[in-house]
This record gives sequence, structure tokens and C-alpha cells, in this order.
Amino acid sequence: MSQSSLPSISRRHFLAASAALGAAACAPWQALAATCHKQSDSWIPSGEFLEELSRIMQAFAVPGVGIAVVEDGEVAWSRPFGVTHALTRKPVDARTIFEDASLSKPVFAYLVLQLLDQGLIDLDRPLVEYRRPDYLADHPWIERITARDVLRHSTGLPNWRKSPATEKLVPMVEPGTRIDYSGEAIFWLQLALETITGQSLDESMQAHLFGPAGMKDSSYTWNADLAARSVYGHSTHDKAGAGMPPQMFREQWSIAQQVADRWGKPLSAWKYDDAARALPEVMALSPPGLVTWPGDIVANAAASLRTTVQDYATFMTLVMARRQRAPWEISEATRQAMLTPQIRIPGRWTEKGLGWNMEATRDGPVFYHSGSNGDIFKNFAVGDAQRRRGIVVLTNGGSGSFVHQRVVRAATGYDLLSYDL
Repeated sequence: MSQSSLPSISRRHFLAASAALGAAACAPWQALAATCHKQSDSWIPSGEFLEELSRIMQAFAVPGVGIAVVEDGEVAWSRPFGVTHALTRKPVDARTIFEDASLSKPVFAYLVLQLLDQGLIDLDRPLVEYRRPDYLADHPWIERITARDVLRHSTGLPNWRKSPATEKLVPMVEPGTRIDYSGEAIFWLQLALETITGQSLDESMQAHLFGPAGMKDSSYTWNADLAARSVYGHSTHDKAGAGMPPQMFREQWSIAQQVADRWGKPLSAWKYDDAARALPEVMALSPPGLVTWPGDIVANAAASLRTTVQDYATFMTLVMARRQRAPWEISEATRQAMLTPQIRIPGRWTEKGLGWNMEATRDGPVFYHSGSNGDIFKNFAVGDAQRRRGIVVLTNGGSGSFVHQRVVRAATGYDLLSYDL
């Protein structure tokens, strides 16, 4: 697909392009599995399923899980299960912080769209006009990548470079021609927002989203309180919890915290240039290979969000249809655009919106995103914006996807094709 065949670059046409995906009938394999629910059914998991959940968690070596459900546009139910650490056996509770992994991306996209509504960013302006990091390759395709490409994953950039300390960021294909899931692109857009706002990612998030929404237990960075309340990740094969796998963000940021304390500048206030200045000192304090470039020790819009399960469900309520929205929220037209397919690629069975994925179901479209960090944190969130319901499942185990799939199937009745990713 050529760039000229994509949605119009004008803001008016961008907002007007919002449209719902068509509904799909309940597939025969779903009917055979007896998982199709009526539209009116609640997405709160049944008591019978919850009685089985501990057995499911044990079978897949997932020590801790948090589940929260949105009904009628409000957080209606949430429950903690299991423990934060397989050895210490500290229980998961309502204040437990989970590592959200790529569930970070839709939250960041919401901030971008808030700035769009404020006229501070143009989704179709080349990103290099806002910020050109020194690690970008000198390549003509780089000049064409836009924020819209970033949010719909059509930049052509890789997910992550193997050696960011020495490797330039180079597009694999022409922007706007295919879907290439890219954390690098999200991180570049984060740096552009630093330039636009003059704030760190976490400062912008607290000012524009977390503060107004009451998400008091959410952060893209690290501090002593978050450390004390955060779950540990557990590998797929380590059922006893012995020999804990590397906890990359925890280990990297715990060392960076020493520098932050010495500077008197919290990690939440660090921008990329702060991390670059701190890098030599942090590397000197770190085991070889743990920290290699500034991106290891600064907030990461693609992967480093930490929240309680209730806070993430609170965020999901902002994506639901409703009559009135607060002045700080994205406009109704922008909300609809967030859930509107932004690029058509032949043969795809899901769609890319602006930060969210969409999949057709028998009841209409649902929006969703998964998350996986270090193969030790597995998460999933899915919602029906028109019926104003959603569910988020956060886990601290490498096999957490097998748990959250069962939770979502039992709660919603949907056996989503996205589970095959």
C-alpha cells in the first residue's frame, strides 16, 4: 500500500474517518467449545471458574495474578490471586504493582492523542521534524515516518535492535506498506514528546492522564515505594521460584536509583539526555551487559508501565463510549479514531487502530492488547467500547498467557484469534 492510499492527513478527515468494525457471527469452533455468551452476560468471572483458578495457576507455574473488570463504563470488580514472589510468599493484594509490559503502549497512545487534541502534535508530520535521535540511520525512509505510523505499527522499524549501543536504527521496509510491531518506534515518539512538552514521560503522564484519572498507583519509572509493592517475574520452568530469572527493569533501575539519589533528581523526572549523562556511572556500577545504552535506564513508553490492576481498568474506562467526557480526556471523535482501523493490509484478521488492536466478534468489534516482558510477565486486556465493558489480567509468570487466555475465555465467551499470536 502506498502512502498516498492511506487515510487523509488532514485533522478533519482523520477524525471523520472513525467507523466501527462489522460484527461477526459466533464461529462454529466457539459454539463447539460452548463458550458463546449472551450479550447481556457480565464479564465478571463466575464463582465456579474462580474456584478453579488456583489450580490453573499452579499447573502453569504462575504465582500471582490480578484481574479487574469494567462494566457499564466503570471498574466494577477486581481481585488479587496468589503471591508476588514464589519464595517469600507475599500475597498479591489490591495495592500490588504489576509490570504491564506492552500494555504500556495503549496508555502512551492516549497521551499522544491528548496532545493531538491540544494541537501540540500532528500525527501526519514527519517525526524527524520533532526529534531526530542520534541513533537514527541516515536513510530516506526515516524522513517519512510519522506518529500515525508509530501508533499503527507501520513504520517499518524493527521491534528492538539487538545492540542499541552500537547499532543504528534502520527501517526494514518502506513506511506505510506493512505492519511491523515496533517498540523502537514507540520509544522514538516518546522522545519527540519530550521535546514537545519539555517534560519526562512520567511527568507528562502524571499531568495529563494519571493525575486527572485518579491512577495514583501508576508510573513508567521506579522508586522505593514501587519497588516494595512490585511483583517479581517467574520463568516458565522454575515452579519453585528458586534461582529467580533476571528482573531487567528492576535490576537496571535499582542501580540507576543510586545515581538519581546522588543527583537529587528522581528517575520519574529523567529524560533521555539525563539517562545518557548517567550512563557511564550506571555502567560502572552494573554487571557487564546489564546496562548498555540510555534506553535501559529511562522510562520506556513501549514496555515499562507499572500499575495496579485497578488502575489499568480505570484507564480502560476512558476508551468506552459515553455521553460526556471530562475536558482533560480525549474528545469523542478522537476516541472513536483510536478504535478505527488505520491501515488496510490484505489478509489480516485483526486491525490496527491508534495504540489498540481490534478484532471482530459475533457482538461487534473488541479492542485488545497483550504484553510480555522478559518472558516472565504476561498480560492481556480486552474491551467492548460500545457495550462499555472490559477485562484486564496481569500476571507474574512466563506461562501467564495460558492463564489469562482461560480467564478471558471464561469471562467473555470469546476465543479470540489474537491468542494465536
